[in-house]
Amino acid sequence: MTEVFSVGEPKAIDLSHHLSVIARARRPSPLKDLQRFFGKPGIIAMGGGFPSPLYFPFASVSAEGLVPESFPLTPNQTASSSNSAFSWLWKILGVPTKEKTTPLTVNKYPDQKDDLNLATALQYGLAHGLPQLQKFIEDFGARVYKPASKDVVYLVHHGNTDGWFKILMTLCNPGEGLLVAEWTYPSAMACMKPLGIKPVPLPIDEQGISSVGLRKVLAEWDEDSQGMARPHVLYTVPIGQNPTGATMGPQRKKEIYEICVEFDVIIVEDDPYYFLQLGEYLPKAQRSTNSGRAVSDEEYLANLTATFLNFDYQGRVIRLDSLSKIIAPGSRLGWFTCNPLFAERLERQAETTTQAPCGFGQTMVTSLLLHWKFDGYVRWLRALGAQYTERRDFLIDCFADEFQLEAALEHSGAWKGNTVYRAFSGRGSEKFRIMTEKAHPGVPMFSFVIPTSGMYIWMQLHLNHHPAFPDEAPAALEMKLWEQLALAGVLFSPGWMFSAETEQEDPVGGGHFRISFSHVSYDAMKGAVVVFGTEVRKFWTQR
Repeated sequence: MTEVFSVGEPKAIDLSHHLSVIARARRPSPLKDLQRFFGKPGIIAMGGGFPSPLYFPFASVSAEGLVPESFPLTPNQTASSSNSAFSWLWKILGVPTKEKTTPLTVNKYPDQKDDLNLATALQYGLAHGLPQLQKFIEDFGARVYKPASKDVVYLVHHGNTDGWFKILMTLCNPGEGLLVAEWTYPSAMACMKPLGIKPVPLPIDEQGISSVGLRKVLAEWDEDSQGMARPHVLYTVPIGQNPTGATMGPQRKKEIYEICVEFDVIIVEDDPYYFLQLGEYLPKAQRSTNSGRAVSDEEYLANLTATFLNFDYQGRVIRLDSLSKIIAPGSRLGWFTCNPLFAERLERQAETTTQAPCGFGQTMVTSLLLHWKFDGYVRWLRALGAQYTERRDFLIDCFADEFQLEAALEHSGAWKGNTVYRAFSGRGSEKFRIMTEKAHPGVPMFSFVIPTSGMYIWMQLHLNHHPAFPDEAPAALEMKLWEQLALAGVLFSPGWMFSAETEQEDPVGGGHFRISFSHVSYDAMKGAVVVFGTEVRKFWTQR
């Protein structure tokens, strides 16, 4: 069971000195400020430019939502359940599906006062979203994340990339540095660059950002040599660390939080993969479909690793949640959880930029969540985790079949303490060989640590063993192999784009690929690994 740290129910301290120049200058939108009177009984609202719902060309919107029990709670070793994810294709081809659905209909006008309705959802809305969605999020956050602070605020946004951009505008000024993992989400850094905000890389290990490394960077910061003040914002993807797939445990989060208290740093917890906690991998021969006892919803939630919110007794965490990975990216919905000061500034920004998220997306997602209720939503999340666990295991099995994988405990570097799987050219078997004192006589072509959360495998290419090295740099060899794979019909993400030090050449032995197991069919995954095996063996003979 995950240890939960609680410090009572304190309120956030004054953190207003972290606000950017732009954030301090924001004022409420005069037109939006009128909206607080619109719900007053008997008010005759003639001050705003609101079109009449009479002229909305939708009498209702309807959808068929899946039932929460659509997927099993335990992975199916045959991977036969994967077909359900492609039921749309079977429908096009005329193949009957077995999906169980429930009808969802939202009318233009409510039957009862608080009913979800299009007259409200499709109207100009407040930046914090539909009240029914807001209430669901607040209840869910309090029950699942258990924030230490009692005055947290939940505020919707248009997905975590939008949320991250708003945070940058709210907390950072041009020329400042921002703390990030040495390998991190590229779009997060792409948001920073045009704003003149510089990434400050932190060393990582098997749990993501190293608390020892964080303290060292902050304690030894020298403004004169660095040319800027010590960074006051930390960005992290703690679960399913993008791209490495690491899971940051509660003790590490507590250590990082206390360091941030000591050095007055705001933590941005970008956590779209929180419910894709996959657990440890077992080779195929050791897995059993019905292994272990059934786990209740309460046990499932208790065993999810604690969030940074759970330690946040000062209000210095801004958490980003997204529905992109657990409902659909096209819904463009997520939410902030943070202290009232930051929430108010973020809402002021939304009023004059993105405003409220799309009414259609809010309507359908909210209708689904209200139908599922809390228990149904938790059931859905549990099954998603099982599905992605099965996908991860299947992809690792494919590598074990295609290559000779040898497992060994790593004693140094970013993967210290982890079991590292090194791949040699020979064909594999279902049972991994565990290296002891006698190593394989050949040299590994690549290696990886099996992810414990998220959607990706982070592969390190041992390009210092390539015959063209050192005449060709690892960065050039990485891209040469990447292009060779793309021409052969397999597309991975090249590692260079995840580096917080994109201006520097990859270190000796470097070169990485990020490989996703989240989207394609099982047959396609198997085929991709076979193609990869053919091409990487061919590549290793080229000079």
